[in-house]
Amino acid sequence: MKRFLIPLAVFFGLVVFLAIGLTLNPRDVPSPLKDKAAPAFSVPQLAAADKSFSPADMKGKVWLFNVWASWCVSCRQEHPLLVALSKEGKVPVVGLNYKDQGADAKNWLARFGDPYVLSAVDADGRVGIDYGVYGVPETYVIDKVGTIRMKHTGPITQESLQKQILPLVAELSK
Repeated sequence: MKRFLIPLAVFFGLVVFLAIGLTLNPRDVPSPLKDKAAPAFSVPQLAAADKSFSPADMKGKVWLFNVWASWCVSCRQEHPLLVALSKEGKVPVVGLNYKDQGADAKNWLARFGDPYVLSAVDADGRVGIDYGVYGVPETYVIDKVGTIRMKHTGPITQESLQKQILPLVAELSK
């Protein structure tokens, strides 16, 4: 009888761990960069390839850094929220066009609206690697001194915007 108790206890232990794992959101991947300086880079701008963008250009401002691509289905889902947010003027949004063709990206913004103060081009994905991008879209809240304060993986929703992102932006803007 005792020889069955140990395997049974191990089985129930595994069931508990599996049940806990199934309740977790796989999109909630913690960022090791939270509360650390945003990685530095300098890349061309989408609209003006002769101009570059660096996070240092945004020092003194709280801003959103949104990683997007024209081929990204989920980016299309969050895009209307970003367009509305840009019209409200509550926070500047800088785009990082990730592993995309320039012409495709420009056409996509022309078709669906351009919510970005500017879009930087990450054609080879090196900036995305430095930021720990797992997939697009991803959005970072960066404070006035250039510290990443939040990473949102996946499309922004109205709920995440109202309950997490905008309250944090308001707090950091004080």
